Amino acid sequence: MARDGYDVVIVGGGSAGCALANRLSADPSTRVLVLEAGRSDYPWDVFVHMPAALTFPSGSRFYDWRYESEPEPHMGGRRIAHARGKVLGGSSSINGMIFQRGNPLDYERWAADPGMDTWDYAHCLPYFMRMETCLAAEPDDPFRGHSGPLVLERGPATNPLFGAFLQAVQEAGYPLTDDVNGYRQEGFAKFDRNVHRGRRLSAARAYLHPVMSRPNLDVRTGALVTKVAFDGTRAVGVEYSHWGRSVRRVDAGEVVLCGGAINTPQVLQLSGVGDPGLLRGLGIPVVAGLPGVGENLQDHLEVYVQHECTQPVSMQPYLKLRHYPGVGARWLFLRNGPGTTNHFEAGGFARSNDDVDYPNLMFHFLPIAVRYDGTAPAGGHGYQVHIGPMYSDSRGTCTITSTDPRKHPALRFNYLSTDQDRREWVEALHVARKILEQPALRAFDAGEVSPGPQVESDEQILEWVARDAETALHPSCTAAMGTGPMSVVDPLTMQVHGTSGLRVVDASVMPYVTNGNIYAPVMMVAEKAADIILGNTPLPPVKAEFYRHRAG
Repeated sequence: MARDGYDVVIVGGGSAGCALANRLSADPSTRVLVLEAGRSDYPWDVFVHMPAALTFPSGSRFYDWRYESEPEPHMGGRRIAHARGKVLGGSSSINGMIFQRGNPLDYERWAADPGMDTWDYAHCLPYFMRMETCLAAEPDDPFRGHSGPLVLERGPATNPLFGAFLQAVQEAGYPLTDDVNGYRQEGFAKFDRNVHRGRRLSAARAYLHPVMSRPNLDVRTGALVTKVAFDGTRAVGVEYSHWGRSVRRVDAGEVVLCGGAINTPQVLQLSGVGDPGLLRGLGIPVVAGLPGVGENLQDHLEVYVQHECTQPVSMQPYLKLRHYPGVGARWLFLRNGPGTTNHFEAGGFARSNDDVDYPNLMFHFLPIAVRYDGTAPAGGHGYQVHIGPMYSDSRGTCTITSTDPRKHPALRFNYLSTDQDRREWVEALHVARKILEQPALRAFDAGEVSPGPQVESDEQILEWVARDAETALHPSCTAAMGTGPMSVVDPLTMQVHGTSGLRVVDASVMPYVTNGNIYAPVMMVAEKAADIILGNTPLPPVKAEFYRHRAG
């Protein structure tokens, strides 16, 4: 077995892995290796770099690991597809490019758990600011960053359907906000996007490619890590298969798992870190008995409420094959036109009832009626909102069923399994319909296509959600930070409990999923973890007052 050695081996070249590779290799004396199981994000790959092409990678074996859940008991036994990036940059190379930090109270909720004091909003905000260059923010905005690697462009939202939608939300009694990532998340606005100069700005493009020439940084694609190697309870390296060929061994001073909420618990379990009963049942020697590995799985579910449009103003014509060459040429040579949009240019956050302290619903508005996989309903012009509850109390699991690292783990999300979840889904559709029925949209409205007027009662709504809903692609929380018996990662060091030399930095360490898309929080966690790993003095907390629906 071939062997070599590094100071730090990063397992996973996705969102968190790219950020860590940049920050940790800034010290030329630290040798860093990134092992990414997917392929490179080649500069000529239009499906990765053209924002409007985002529907193509999902479901493709070339770009997507194509996970799917076990039959979901509350969704008629459906298996829910889960796209995860199989390419350098991970899911940031195939996602919707929406940049949302979540609500400040998300981080207050994190910090309320024992041992989590340093993860409150005041401690997280400076890392959000360090990682971004927000082009739409004023230079003195106390919430936004101006010199980070992630350049954020705000959606132009110039299509008349966006204007009508933003007027409709006000007519329905919901406010506008200047910035969902600033002082006030609650409300509706144009969205920040990871799009810069007409191209997707993935974590790989923002963090990794600018430093690939560093002599102390190596990046290997096609490298599937099969297990962490231990000396007792100390991680001393990893074993990996390179493009499916013979297993190699890499020695490491530190191993950092950045595979995400599905792959990280899988690697931990394959390596002997997890629930002892599960591991012994598969013949895996127990290195550290941690029953929380793979537990606490959380996600966001969403539906599309779609309307036909009376006027030819939607993006629907660009779905036709005959327009592809023109759209592609404008994007390639001029960096303008329909190819430069991710479509998710505006939306917002609202509370579905007066009992919640901060928004529990997220909306994305699109001036087109189309599913995430690119399929469109019958008919012509249309528009839609994506909507779903943000902090469901449903919890699932991610567990290996085999010692074969190529076999996907069993994913059980338990969508719609709680009273709160079901109640908020009914409320969500009522709020969406209330907005879409306002006068501002009547000039465009030719009727609801999905779910359709026949879906009216609470039972019919829940049946439709169970039949039609898709994941919003935010799996998280399967190796949660904390100090309790079900926690996996030490919040002060990012070390896996019961081990040394092994850390986790990705969406799996979240104790609770945040209110919004999770890319931005993952990058914040990586930035904060980089200082922890390097032993740097942490950035001082920023005590910025943010909007609270309830004072105090």
